[in-house]
Order: sequence, then structure tokens, then C-alpha cells
Amino acid sequence: MPARAEAPRLMVKVARLYHGRGLRQSEIAERLRLSQARVSRLLQQAEDLGIVRTVVVLPPGLNSELEEEIEQLYGLRECHVVDAVADNEDELAQDLGQALASIVAGSAILSGPVSVLGYNSWSRTLQAMVAAMQPVRGGARQVVEMLGDIGPPTLQHEAARSTQRLASLTGAEPVYLRTPGVSSTGQIRAAILDQDRHARETLALLDSMDLALVGIGECDVVAPLRAGDNFFTQAQFDRARELGAVGQICLRFLDAQGNPLVTEFDDLVIGVTLEQIRSAGHRCAAAGGPAKYPVIRAALLGRWVDTLVLDTATAEWLLGSGKPDSIDLAEPASA
Repeated sequence: MPARAEAPRLMVKVARLYHGRGLRQSEIAERLRLSQARVSRLLQQAEDLGIVRTVVVLPPGLNSELEEEIEQLYGLRECHVVDAVADNEDELAQDLGQALASIVAGSAILSGPVSVLGYNSWSRTLQAMVAAMQPVRGGARQVVEMLGDIGPPTLQHEAARSTQRLASLTGAEPVYLRTPGVSSTGQIRAAILDQDRHARETLALLDSMDLALVGIGECDVVAPLRAGDNFFTQAQFDRARELGAVGQICLRFLDAQGNPLVTEFDDLVIGVTLEQIRSAGHRCAAAGGPAKYPVIRAALLGRWVDTLVLDTATAEWLLGSGKPDSIDLAEPASA
């Protein structure tokens, strides 16, 4: 809390009266015996500190034709197309994550009992989703991290905070995976899991996911991640592309048709497997942008997600140059 910020309790009280009860600033000032200028300042500070979050809810039917075409073509349960206002990948991740927040909060699966919610806590888009979410009725019993620590300690801390917030919003217990996301060798990975009972138990919980919030990524080191920092090196990504990878889901590589690509790198990852993702009751993702076009298409062809949030440009590419000649809508065999 910045030193110049007003008393937190007063800030929360003013925010509740304004956003929760609909009182005007002048009415709040009179009720609490404050100046209207101070009420305005308290409301602004509440937004700056994240005490109040503004969420833009997608109106139904805004891009219904695009959504229906993609749902029918790729056999999706739900497709949501967002008119993103973004100049770069970071802004697009924010737009898509905020849209996913309202969709997940309104999902029928969270209105009933959910035992295990798998969460890819290092995804920028999913972190944006959690930052924009409001408390969910029903919720979940456990929010389980789907991948070990990625990147430097500051990013690991952000991921843990995001997991904690999602658990709080859904009334769940957070279950962390405090291991390296990518080990330097398979032997080191095996040794970590042999010694860490908590990690083994966390990975076992991913067998029972009712909802999986997955990350879709290209075969590259994308900032703020750094090559080899509990992560793949660029050389490893380049090798995966040579073998036919167009991208990855939770660091598990896919080819252009969405088939699992078995590589020597699978034994380095401490996290969810494609088999576990496939067995989840509900699989949601949000992704977009030219760099991810091929892997988004692969994720759809392989039926790795059943609910997808994407931007209009990505949707139009999937229905144009990315449109496959034919699709088998039968559920693919497990990886």
C-alpha cells in the first residue's frame, strides 16, 4: 500500500457504497462527512490499487456468425470472438483474458460442484483473466497449478499470487507445484519427483480435472520469459520445430494437425500431460495473434480445447487461409 494512499478501510467503505449500493459521490460525502473531492480521490485510489476492478462483459451475439461457423467447423462446445483493441501481444493478452473472465465466471460448470480446477498460472492471458474476475458462486474445491515454476523468481511470485487469487475467487484451496517447470535433464526431473511427495500428489490431482484452463503458445522464448530459466532454450524450441512442432499446450508440443509430438523434451517438463488435459471434463483457452495462428488451429484440430476465446482477426484466419480441407469431429484417441 503506497504511503500516500488513504486508510484502506475508508477506501473499501467508499468503494462499496459507490459500486455496490449505487450511491452518488455527493451522497457518500454527506453520509461519511467527507468532502466530495476526497470521495473522488478514494475511489480513484481503490481502482489504482486493484480493490475495484472494472470488467467489460461480452454482449451475446456480437460476433455470432463468426462464432457459430468456428463452432461447427471445429466441433467446439463454445467459441467467443472478441473485438480486441490491441497494438501488441501484451495488450491482446489483456483483452482476451478479460473476456475469458466473464465467460468462466458465467460457465455452467462453475455453478455446480467442481472438485479440481487446473490452472496454467504462468500464462499471461490467464493471469489477465484472474485479475479481471469477480467472485464466482459455486466455485471449486481445489485450484491446482498445472505446471512448475517458469522464469525468474519475480515471475514465479506473480504466478503464485494469481493462483491464490483464483482460489480465493472460487472459494477453493490453492494447490501449488513448487518445482522447476522445465528441468535441465530427465534424471534431475526424476530425482525431484522422487524426493518431493507434494509435487507427486499435485500432479496426481491433475488426473481428475473438471475444468482445465490451458495455455496455448508458439515454439519460441517470449518475453518476459528467458531461455533456459526453468524453461526451454531457443535451441530446444528450434529442434521441436525441426521435428514438426507448430506450438505447444502447457509445454507439450503439437504438430500442424494437432497430433501430440513426442520428443526428448517431454521428460524435462514437470507439469500436466496431454493425456490429463484430454481427460478433463472441460478445457478452456484464450489465444490470438499471427504468431499463434498455426498452434491455435492445431489445438482445434486435435480437440485439445472445447471452449475458446479469440480475436476477430484470428477467427477470420481460421475460417479463411487456416481452414482445413476436412475435419474428423470424432473425439481423437488419447495421447
